[in-house]
Amino acid sequence: MSTSIPQAELVSTDNLDLLLNVLPADVRVALHGEGGLDELIEVVIDLGRRPEARYPSRAHYLTESLVDREAIQYVSSRVGLFTRDNRAGIERTLHRISAIRNRLGEIVGLTCRVGRAIFGTVDIVRDYVESGRSLLLMGRPGVGKTTLLREAARVLADDLEKRVVVVDTSNEIAGDGDVPHPGIGRARRMQVPEPDHQHAVMIEAVENHMPEVIVIDEIGTAQEALAARTIAERGVQLIATVHGNTLENLMINPTLSDLVGGIHPVTLSDEEARRRRTQKTVLERKAPPTFDALIEIQNKDRFLIHPDVAEAVDLMLRGYIPKTEIRERHEAGRVTIHQSEVEQAAAREPIANDSPLSPPAAPKKQRRGQQGADESGVTRIFPYGISRERLERAINELGAPAIITNDLDEADLLLTLKSHAKHQSQKLREARGHHVEVHVIRSNTLKQMEHFIEELFGTAQRFGSEAGAIQEVEDAAVEALENGHPIELAPQPRHLRRLQHLYAERSGLRSQSKGQEPLRRVVIHPGR
Repeated sequence: MSTSIPQAELVSTDNLDLLLNVLPADVRVALHGEGGLDELIEVVIDLGRRPEARYPSRAHYLTESLVDREAIQYVSSRVGLFTRDNRAGIERTLHRISAIRNRLGEIVGLTCRVGRAIFGTVDIVRDYVESGRSLLLMGRPGVGKTTLLREAARVLADDLEKRVVVVDTSNEIAGDGDVPHPGIGRARRMQVPEPDHQHAVMIEAVENHMPEVIVIDEIGTAQEALAARTIAERGVQLIATVHGNTLENLMINPTLSDLVGGIHPVTLSDEEARRRRTQKTVLERKAPPTFDALIEIQNKDRFLIHPDVAEAVDLMLRGYIPKTEIRERHEAGRVTIHQSEVEQAAAREPIANDSPLSPPAAPKKQRRGQQGADESGVTRIFPYGISRERLERAINELGAPAIITNDLDEADLLLTLKSHAKHQSQKLREARGHHVEVHVIRSNTLKQMEHFIEELFGTAQRFGSEAGAIQEVEDAAVEALENGHPIELAPQPRHLRRLQHLYAERSGLRSQSKGQEPLRRVVIHPGR
């Protein structure tokens, strides 16, 4: 489904002349000669190097002469005071000057970033902003999160006349100086003296100033995540940003996963595990999410929206693709809305990856591969005349890349007893008519099924238990930190690899999966 909404004209204001005035004269002249100032992102001035101008798709040296200490001192003396996070600004502008210091604390480099207030950017998600629901904006650095946040504050304060408080760390949203930039409209701004104090200012804003909306940039610590939950539970609309690309990234982030409810392993009863057709240990959401909706800003003109964070997290933890909405801004001045087609049966399609959140399931088959498996490498087995429960147990114990299907049309192979195969029943003739391979075993025992699985996937290796997998990753984490080199773990089935990935994340280590099923294994790296 696709629809469109009118798009207001984007208007940009940047006070660029004020930034140019703090730069050395030769750099300023070169910038004017270079042209393209409306696309300028930042100017980099490093001691002993040539000054550089950076644009969206290119970088250009401005002069042949090298930057000396006098040039750095010239710029530093014409901007505001550098705070603890080594950032300064120009009063009543959005420009940001960031310092690089040597070991003695002396400034040896400056990044002079152009700050622009762009009016009209919020129209692509204005209905969500005005809904009163708490919104979390995600995206990589420089994609436009803060610009959208600033515009949302202005719209809520000016157009909806709500009491809006901006918690402004490093004066990123409302500019330098004691008077906020007009880009936030009538919203009030509370400055944060040091980044470490942001969570305290967030709580102070709620307790002292009775806001209806609080706007925060870059939630990045567990304390800030807890403060955000406190704010949301008091009925205040919260609009915030966080670094990251996707909802799944946030779910496996041990520091910030609480923003979307947090996740934890849960051990199911045998009956419940059979009902769900999954492993006994699964990941589930711990609590209601702090934010009602999440917006992934893929670029300045394309947004992917999760309208219900709780539902999306629950589906992803079960291995399914959640329903999303894609909004795109076009040159014609309109925004198109593409409703995700993942509904009903399609909404229950498992995620085809081996991330720490993926369950031991497989995506719906598109077409059969050459070796009796679909494109994901997972074999679908149709059991005929044999114990489904024993076959499922054999698959799980061996960690084989296979699942059981009740649909012969989707099956890669049919498994039956030798006695059934002799009679050539209607189901077997139907299987051959569907070009489904027929395999036979002698008896309906677990041992026979395990032997079949081992021969089918070319391995007789039995994988470890959950406790063994966790113990192995604990030992590997210690060794990786002590020796400073990657540690490769033993092959494990997908659900145990998922637990190993989760442990590595919570230990502050980087992990990745390596190899092909059924010998796929986790590698632990000593750093992020």
